[in-house]
Amino acid sequence: MSATEPSTANVTVYWRPGCGFCSMLRAGLRRADLAFEEVNIWDDPDAAAFVRSVADGNETVPTVTIGGVALVNPSSREVVALARPSDDGDGRPSWWERLRQR
Repeated sequence: MSATEPSTANVTVYWRPGCGFCSMLRAGLRRADLAFEEVNIWDDPDAAAFVRSVADGNETVPTVTIGGVALVNPSSREVVALARPSDDGDGRPSWWERLRQR
């Protein structure tokens, strides 16, 4: 699966127990019926290391990857918008395209 195909982009949520922001994000993604993989960073040292690598050395969760792009503490709305970009026909790049250009 290509990271350039946002409609089929893999979404992974890195989380830890007791994190209220993680619970809110995961609930929002479930309400939006968005498929995603969940990785508990307390159970997976490699996942914790990955989160530190994209969060300035901190284990900030939730951290989300969408098609290879990492987002630290995004809202469920941002994740859904990036995972399911819409083409509104205005000729401007979608959120996904702007993020991929960074």
